[in-house]
Amino acid sequence: MSLTVQPDPVAELYRSHHGWLHGWLRRKLGCSDKAADLAHDTFLRVLARRPASALEQPRAYLGTIARGLLIDHWRRRELEQAWLDTLATLPEPQLPSLEERAILLETLHAIDRMLDGLKPAVRQAFLWAQLEGLSCPRIAERLGVSLATAERYVAQALRHCYALHFPA
Repeated sequence: MSLTVQPDPVAELYRSHHGWLHGWLRRKLGCSDKAADLAHDTFLRVLARRPASALEQPRAYLGTIARGLLIDHWRRRELEQAWLDTLATLPEPQLPSLEERAILLETLHAIDRMLDGLKPAVRQAFLWAQLEGLSCPRIAERLGVSLATAERYVAQALRHCYALHFPA
């Protein structure tokens, strides 16, 4: 009896397109190691999604996933640089320990991921309310929207964050 083994579509996708994806990411990032990491993460996402059939445009599919990962990478890098810039302004005695810095940076990343799903105006209204303690009338004035819209934005952001933090 002959046993026919079906080729794994993800393995074939990897064999056929990993080199191209790594090169594309290397050109975008200017770093072969980071490109290798993001190419790896791209294929992890492919494995998680497991396309049901052969892809008609595999490079477009991989490129879309990789672009999202690139955007996340750049946003994390900007956030980390802002955090380092903030630390640089603190006097030595006020600097958090290395452990506290790592915890705070991870918290900043979690907050960034949480706020990522919000429209820019909603995110801005939420940040002004939470970080600067602005009232809804002041937020409405800054955004150039009605008071009802500013209140709706803040409430929408709160519901969004609550739903992510406490899923049903």
